[in-house]
Amino acid sequence: MTTLITGATGFVGRHVTRLLAERVDRVRVLVRPASQLRAIEGLNVDRVFGDLRDKSSLAKALAGVRQVFHVAADYRLWAKNPDEIYENNVVGTRNLIDACREAGVERFVYTSSVATIVVPAGERLPDERTAARLDQMIGHYKRSKFMAEEEVMGAVAKGFPAVVVNPTTPVGAGDWKPTPTGRIIVDFLNGRMPAYVDTGFNLVAVDDVAGGHWLAAKHGRIGERYILGERNMTLKDFLVLVARKAGRAAPRMRLPYAVALAAGYTEHFFCSITGREPRIPLEGVRMAKHKMFVDASRAVRELGFRPTGVEAAIERAVHWYISNGYVTNYSPPRRGGEDAPDSREAGGEDRVARSASPTGRSIKDRPAQCFGRTDLRGTPPQRGGE
Repeated sequence: MTTLITGATGFVGRHVTRLLAERVDRVRVLVRPASQLRAIEGLNVDRVFGDLRDKSSLAKALAGVRQVFHVAADYRLWAKNPDEIYENNVVGTRNLIDACREAGVERFVYTSSVATIVVPAGERLPDERTAARLDQMIGHYKRSKFMAEEEVMGAVAKGFPAVVVNPTTPVGAGDWKPTPTGRIIVDFLNGRMPAYVDTGFNLVAVDDVAGGHWLAAKHGRIGERYILGERNMTLKDFLVLVARKAGRAAPRMRLPYAVALAAGYTEHFFCSITGREPRIPLEGVRMAKHKMFVDASRAVRELGFRPTGVEAAIERAVHWYISNGYVTNYSPPRRGGEDAPDSREAGGEDRVARSASPTGRSIKDRPAQCFGRTDLRGTPPQRGGE
């Protein structure tokens, strides 16, 4: 059986592709002619060039395919022409669904995002069944992912065999771009993070996200959504973990949200004139206001999803960025751990160990979406399979 995957050159897509190459007979990847292919070098996969916006290129890609993993997405929190985001994420998904119907695809796994989950008022953690509306989505990226999910669910209502997964915030090795979460780690390792924003997110190892895709294909129920996540934690606690793995002290100064928001509006104004991409995407700042903690227990119950631990994934990420040239201002910790931070002092080890698990229901300790670069250049890591 031939399996097609879109978005194979992205962070999540690379790991899904690698897993598929180990478990299925034949893997075919749909890539654009201009795509950077280093993420899939060395993998035993067939490459077919095409574009989700070009229906004619999809028929060739789907010839003989029975299973599809649609991981590709345009993950930008700012675009000079926002229509491009909708064309890639919404129209592209619609085109692929239509082509899959014509090709007789038997299983379709769509990689959505935790970005489509809305945090309700009160103490209850949101899950896959939490009601959400389009007007609650902040920014073009979140709106486009919400609309793409609606395309999938609309097709399911007409008999299309699709399952949706909603990854939270993946972390691990192989983040070439890097993602917003990766930029937080890189900035920290380069000594460019003097402060943090009071926000949070649900973290998960990217390898586990790939495994969750496989489980969704095998055991997921048609028309259902599955959040792939592990641990809710504050950005502060995340930085404590990164600091521990890197042998450095975590930042202690909290940046007021009002300062970050003012910076976001200021740069948004100037970039609307110059056309340059902002270092402080306004949409990212607005997302950072909402703590995106979720209940990820459904995938555990129904798919057999068993996350392996975010601390090891953070350590792999730290080592990968250092060994691949992303870090230019890093000194290894001295022997004896003199540079290691006191995790308890920053709310770290003891508190992190108590962070919510996938089955956790309490919102007391929960955090949200991350505000990317805490030196005001980042965005919250809300990803699907980008």
